Amino acid sequence: MLRLVRLVEQWNAIERGLPEGWDDARLSLEVDEWSDADRAAALLAPLAPGRSGRAVRFFCARRGAGPGPGAVRRALERLDRERIGGRLDLLAAGEPALEPRAERATLAASWDAALQTLPGDWSDLYVEVELRSTDQLERAALLLAPVNPARHGGRPGFRFRVARLAGYGASPAMTRRCFERLDRENVRGTIAILRALSETRHVATQGPVWYVGGRAV
Repeated sequence: MLRLVRLVEQWNAIERGLPEGWDDARLSLEVDEWSDADRAAALLAPLAPGRSGRAVRFFCARRGAGPGPGAVRRALERLDRERIGGRLDLLAAGEPALEPRAERATLAASWDAALQTLPGDWSDLYVEVELRSTDQLERAALLLAPVNPARHGGRPGFRFRVARLAGYGASPAMTRRCFERLDRENVRGTIAILRALSETRHVATQGPVWYVGGRAV
């Protein structure tokens, strides 16, 4: 009979295989038994996970704020002690976009196209709009104010969160209206969906927390 691989051992193997210089990793744990899903999510609470069915997703930040590799290891050890089995998968490392950047005649059209690439049960997004010109940053920040935009890195643009049903983030409709405002003032750019989660369950929180470059967003 084959020995079941402990979750900590799975994480150790994943960590060894991460690229040199990685900043953050997106992980998914699919527990073997439906009856263990609630307990697994509770034990992983320090990692601010999101749950969909038997799958619990969470991030690991190598530097700065957020759960680091040690915190992930300790959380998985708790599951191992309670004999909660499952498969741990690495979904992404670094900061990948889910789809190529979309640039069409208008930002509103780009937004519509980006949403079409998502599964129907998506719940939370982390979005970036990159502008063609730094000269339009101040005006764009004002027009995007309802989505709570934030600068990130050196590119001329903003990042913000979108929530489809509940929780922290602008609604998809509000996001589109903001893009329409940019379009009316001839502000051009590209849109990228950097992170996406489906069917998250908000238990005494405003939604999941993402860690990008060691910072909570």
